[in-house]
Amino acid sequence: MFTISREFTFSYGHRLLNHCGKCAHPHGHNACVRIVLESDCLNSQGMVVDFTEQKRTIGQWIEDHLDHRMILENNDPLVEILKQMNEPVFLLSQQPTAENIARLLFEKTEEFGFPVQSVTFWETDQCSAEYRKSC
Repeated sequence: MFTISREFTFSYGHRLLNHCGKCAHPHGHNACVRIVLESDCLNSQGMVVDFTEQKRTIGQWIEDHLDHRMILENNDPLVEILKQMNEPVFLLSQQPTAENIARLLFEKTEEFGFPVQSVTFWETDQCSAEYRKSC
């Protein structure tokens, strides 16, 4: 089995509705995500996937949809205020936790047709969540 990984970084803001701590308030993070791909065989160029292809697809998607945006749950009252101010918002159907963002990026990577094995999302240097392929 061959595995490769690529990391992407981006800045974003979020808040967690009904949270009992600081995360209930709008705040920002400098995130890092590691996407691991796996394959039993290599392509004609001797690669699982060209790193440049990852950057062109999922990397560009991250830049276009998540970088410097507020990531909020779609029922957050802050959504309408930010939209009225023409601020960029990315909406999730669930809380924008590290776990849910890792799953989002896993699913997006699959949509691009990559053989994704896992996605690790660092909200901070010390805190990460991982979403991986189930058996």
